[in-house]
Amino acid sequence: MAKALVAAGVPTETSGNVRGALWAKLVLNCAYNAVSAIAQLPYGKAVAGVGVKDVMRDVVAECLAVAKAEGVQMPADVEAAVDKLAASMPDQYSSTAQDLARGKRTEIDYLNGLIVRRGDALGIATPANRVLWSLVKLLEANRPERPWQAPPGARGVRWRDRLLSPRSPSSAPAPPA
Repeated sequence: MAKALVAAGVPTETSGNVRGALWAKLVLNCAYNAVSAIAQLPYGKAVAGVGVKDVMRDVVAECLAVAKAEGVQMPADVEAAVDKLAASMPDQYSSTAQDLARGKRTEIDYLNGLIVRRGDALGIATPANRVLWSLVKLLEANRPERPWQAPPGARGVRWRDRLLSPRSPSSAPAPPA
């Protein structure tokens, strides 16, 4: 399959640790999406905020603790990848920021909310993820629906908006107690 995708010009990466690769992507999204959404800033400006990198380190540490308790073998470079993302995509707004700006429901229940729920089930405290999840849910509940327009110079297209149908309001998991 990977050979066919590469031959067709589709960027493709294979892994002997798919679960770890998926969790690594989850950790990156947990670290950046809510921060960018709450601030309505691109990654580069968001991480420059006072204390933001510390919050992001706490989020990553909580995610890694949950992953370890779940038996996930994480790639060794996850923390470095989190540190490098803002420098590699300084003008990128998170998909969560774009959803909030459009007045749409976000995927936060499947990012920081998932870490909170799994942490609760495993007896692992996830206070940084809980705060970010709660704040995005608060903003999500109080946003009027409107078309999103990227600020001048912003990069990134929500491919999912073009390919997937709208999400059903009943598809989100129940919030943690």
